[in-house]
Amino acid sequence: MYTDFFKSFTDQTEKTLEPYFKFNKLLTKNVEVLTQLQLNSMKTYSDIGLAQIKAASDVKDVASFTAFNTQQMSTLAKLSQQMVDDSNKLQAIAKEFKDDVEKLTSDNISTVTPA
Repeated sequence: MYTDFFKSFTDQTEKTLEPYFKFNKLLTKNVEVLTQLQLNSMKTYSDIGLAQIKAASDVKDVASFTAFNTQQMSTLAKLSQQMVDDSNKLQAIAKEFKDDVEKLTSDNISTVTPA
């Protein structure tokens, strides 16, 4: 008798908490993807910055200064493109997360709502 009661209680508890477990997994996956994106972006921006510092340290005369200034435009274009790419990736991640949450919500609503 008590065994059936505890089994029923355990099953109901698992069924009740299942949406929370699914949401936590989804949230964890999203945080992991965002963290990886941030780490990759940080490395790219750091590499660009270090390359600029090295290039600036090579300036010794007017000719090298002119070459350095000419290089600045390509570096700015590269930086701008990287920022656009990162923004697009972030938007894609946010859209995927939103879609997954909406699907999870609709699945839970259909489970709770009688047919």
